[in-house]
Parts: sequence; C-alpha cells; structure tokens
Amino acid sequence: MQKIMIVEDDPKIAEHLQSYIEKYGYVAVKVAAFDRVIDEFHKTKPDLVLLDINLPSYDGYYWCRQIRKESICPVIFISARIGEMDQIMALENGGDDFITKPFHPEIVLAKIRSQLRRAYGEYASKVEERILEIENLRLYPERMELSFGGNTAALSKKETDTIEVLMERYPRVAGREDLLEKLWDEHVYVDENTLNVNITRVRKKMESIGIKGAIETVRGAGYRLSVTWSEEDEG
Repeated sequence: MQKIMIVEDDPKIAEHLQSYIEKYGYVAVKVAAFDRVIDEFHKTKPDLVLLDINLPSYDGYYWCRQIRKESICPVIFISARIGEMDQIMALENGGDDFITKPFHPEIVLAKIRSQLRRAYGEYASKVEERILEIENLRLYPERMELSFGGNTAALSKKETDTIEVLMERYPRVAGREDLLEKLWDEHVYVDENTLNVNITRVRKKMESIGIKGAIETVRGAGYRLSVTWSEEDEG
C-alpha cells in the first residue's frame, strides 16, 4: 500500500487526516518529532508528504527544501495561510500543490490521488524510455531531466509536465487550459498566478543549463516554446 506522511502539528487535524486517508486504503504516518522531519522522512520512505507551513523549530518551506535535495516525492502543502505569496513560496520551495485550511477531506484525497497517479502511475509503467527533442534540447520525462549542450537539470514533476506540453505543442501555442489540465486534475481550484509561478520556475531551470528566452508568453493565449536560442548557444 502507498504511504502518506503527515507533517501537521495540530493533533486534531493530523488525526482527522490520518483517519480519513486510511479509510481509503493508504498507510498514513503522523510525524511527532517536528525538529527531525527529514529523519522521519528517511524512516518512513513515504510516497507522498502532506506538509503544514507553520511548524515548530523550522517551517514547512525549510523541510520541503530538505526533501527536495534527495527526493522527487510529491509534497502537498496544507496551511491556514491563504495569501498568494504563501502559495508562491510553497511552489518556489519545491511543493507540488497547496490546500488551504479549513479544507474538505474529499479535496485532500482527490489531490493525493492525482499526485500519486502522476508520480507513480502511467509514467512508471512505461518500459521504453521516451525522449522529446527539439534543436538539441532533450527532455527525459521518466527521468524528470532536461539536457542541453552537455548540461543537465533535474526537474520536479510539474516542471517536467510543463516542458512536455510546450515541446509537444511546438511550434504552436500551448494554451493555459492545456497546461492546467496537464498539471492539475482539479484545475478549477487553481489560481491563475499559480501557473505563472510554475512557468517562472521552468524558465529558471532552462537558464541553469544555458538557455535564455526559451518560453514566449503569448498574451491572451498561453505560452510557446522558442528555439531562437539554439544557434546562439551552440555557437
């Protein structure tokens, strides 16, 4: 059975989450030592983490960064913070999704299922590795890696999905709805700014391997992959 690690310092909320998640056949493990979350992560080896932001000792952003140093395990933030900047910070620090308190347990479960499916479902079952390539830019979806000019960048699941949509649509525009549908099953709950943040993260990853100006914003439509950088960077 797949294992969910719950990092929530409110015992009532943690108990409620654990009871509901286990009701649907998952193993749910509550973290008790909030100053040793990464140790609990190593011990539990979860398939997904539910992570509060306001925690004793260090906040959830810090612990998400520690997890990201060694794992691409999906991380869903759950927090009473409702500001746009809090959601941006969650994504910038490696989170895959964000749920605000108070929450409906059905939404939490739906997002858990969505992240597990995307991280371990249809992609994990493929035997032959897929490689998407445009002008020496290569995406390895199953590895979640992007390479160009001898440089390689590790990607999060959402970064991988974003680049995959852009490459599959090239040279056409990838509409915002196309991206939202690929990235979030429940995109009706997703703020428009959340997609913008994800695009910004992808641009930074591309810059880290030597590509600038790779994603063009098409006002009122979406985004388009540009390959005008290829000759300049290869030269």
